[in-house]
Amino acid sequence: MAVVRYLVDDVDRAVEFYTTKLGFSLSERWGKPFAMVAFGDTTLWLSGPESSAARPMPDGRKPIPGGWNRLVVEVPDLEARVGAMKRDGITFRNDIVSGPGGKQILVEDGCGNVVELFQPA
Repeated sequence: MAVVRYLVDDVDRAVEFYTTKLGFSLSERWGKPFAMVAFGDTTLWLSGPESSAARPMPDGRKPIPGGWNRLVVEVPDLEARVGAMKRDGITFRNDIVSGPGGKQILVEDGCGNVVELFQPA
């Protein structure tokens, strides 16, 4: 089994985003610092600032949300999903772009992490 871990600054906000905007379901909740959400055979671990995953590294660096690595979620109608999310005030990093494999856009989860919404060609 493989899972994806995202560091988030607010587990409640992250759970709300993934369950209401992307169709994930809440699998487990371990108090304030941690939750698991699932979509098909993908499980996403949402680790808050109080979780063990957010502890500083030996050199002092602190794990934080953000960056450009991302979870990719396939959607059947990208324009419709983007329109609905924009009406809800969700933040996007770019506009829809097209390539040989399909169309994509980058959306932020409210905690600084990016998710790619992808519609195959």
